[in-house]
Amino acid sequence: MSLGIVMLVHDALDRAEQLVRHWATHGCPVVIHVDTCVTRKDYADFVAALDDLDNVKFCKRRNCEWGTWSLVAASQTASEVLLGSFPDLRHIMLVSGSCLPLRPISEMLAYLQDRPQTDFIESVTTEDVPWTIGGLDIERFTLRFPFSWKRHRRLFDRGVEIQRKLGVKRKIPGGLVPHLGSQWWCLTRKTLSAILNDPQRPVFDKYFRYVWIPDESYYQTLARRHSTRIESRSLTLSKFNFQGKPHVFYDDHLQLLRRSDCFVARKVWRYADKLYDSFLSDQQLVVAGAEPNPGKIDRIFTKAIDRRTKGRAGLYMSSRFPSEGYRGNLTAARYTVLEGFAELYDGFDDWLADTVSARIHGHLFAEDKVHFAGGGQEFFGALSDSANLRNYNPTAFLTNLIWSTRGERQCFHFGPCDNQDVSWVMAKDANARIYVVSGAWAVQLFHSNRSFPDIRREAARLQKIESEHLTALRSGYARARTQIWSLADFVLNPTELLQNVVDDIGPRTPTPLINLPRMKPLQGFGQFLQDLKNQGMHPYLMGDFPAGHDLVPATRIQRKPYLVN
Repeated sequence: MSLGIVMLVHDALDRAEQLVRHWATHGCPVVIHVDTCVTRKDYADFVAALDDLDNVKFCKRRNCEWGTWSLVAASQTASEVLLGSFPDLRHIMLVSGSCLPLRPISEMLAYLQDRPQTDFIESVTTEDVPWTIGGLDIERFTLRFPFSWKRHRRLFDRGVEIQRKLGVKRKIPGGLVPHLGSQWWCLTRKTLSAILNDPQRPVFDKYFRYVWIPDESYYQTLARRHSTRIESRSLTLSKFNFQGKPHVFYDDHLQLLRRSDCFVARKVWRYADKLYDSFLSDQQLVVAGAEPNPGKIDRIFTKAIDRRTKGRAGLYMSSRFPSEGYRGNLTAARYTVLEGFAELYDGFDDWLADTVSARIHGHLFAEDKVHFAGGGQEFFGALSDSANLRNYNPTAFLTNLIWSTRGERQCFHFGPCDNQDVSWVMAKDANARIYVVSGAWAVQLFHSNRSFPDIRREAARLQKIESEHLTALRSGYARARTQIWSLADFVLNPTELLQNVVDDIGPRTPTPLINLPRMKPLQGFGQFLQDLKNQGMHPYLMGDFPAGHDLVPATRIQRKPYLVN
């Protein structure tokens, strides 16, 4: 016999029985500590089920709680029974009732036989540990923790706060340098015996009794005191998430666990029948001589944690929203926002749909409804044209639209008459391509039949809204790719600027623009702006339109005259 097993069990006794039998029948004596949370009847049945195995023993039971000294005390008691009952053991391994052997026991025995003096225990100083969770590093050794972190969180936090204010600092026993590491170790008989029989053990035990999470520091620290050869790693594959909780392995992790070449994995779901049947079978895949290498699957775990904490860019769903600003993209693909073009041109949507390879929508955030391409009432992603449904969460509406149409470029119009709740969303989205002809909304007012006082009030309102929108697009937080032209600058050179828009979206044919949409007549527009100024409004977003003549030639049109008060 070269390997003995100390097993801590508190639930899933049927699986624990299966694991104990696997270890014991392959030459590894087992001493089991069963938590007192297990009822007397269940405990008696568990003992009776393993009564046929001579190399299986039970130790005194105690109530164990996460992060407390009870876990160390339980392992000490079981280790003393194991060392006293089986004097031929060379290594002792600590496991739980959910630790599943991944390779044949014979391979593990051969591996340890080649390293008879090596202790396998993760043991690093607090300065070298980046994964401590809870904000306590060296303080876990210098403060007292008499209260349970799980059951008495308020008392725990209050106790830490008071000790910090009072400047309490416990004295670390002489000869000890605190170390941390995984609680799942495999120590030589010599080292474990030296730890348990240390003349200063009462002092050390008293000190560690009030250390926070002592099962991750007791053996890790004392092994440095007594071991002659430590490999600071665990033979047990144990992965933790961003909250410091262990990952649970399920049936679909079968190939992942095989790839790790590790000897033992924790923590395996009790109902993962496929894993238990595969790894506890005598016909399992043999990887003789392979060095345990959990790094093979670290990339997958890192990616999983990243996905778990941040979500997927652009995927908004009921179960989880992605973190704001994840990778700079709020949506899943590029899209184009056109502002002022539909107001400046007649039939612009039909012309653009024939010119570029993209889906051309109307004003998706209009007040009356959602203007989908083709005038449909529903769109991909179960999106409705209802303004009320859209306005419930405009950001989710936009991200759902882009997510559901990945692979097809989406274009839509936006303006000061639309719902402005997505203004900053689009400005901060690196996937957005926004082209703005500022002040183009005034063309509609110019051609309207409304009274001039109403026009002036509406123009002032729309200009204020668009000005705030442009502030968002120009802010230091903006990540969208934006081009802004005043109306005056645009009408002076519309062909070149439209060519830039078409080239970015993706033209159907890579040729220069020849046929342009028909621009709405602007004869008298400069005087219109001057009249707004005369009435006390300053229409500055449109650029410099001279009042005496027009910037572009236009056919004379008959318009309903308006009265200037």
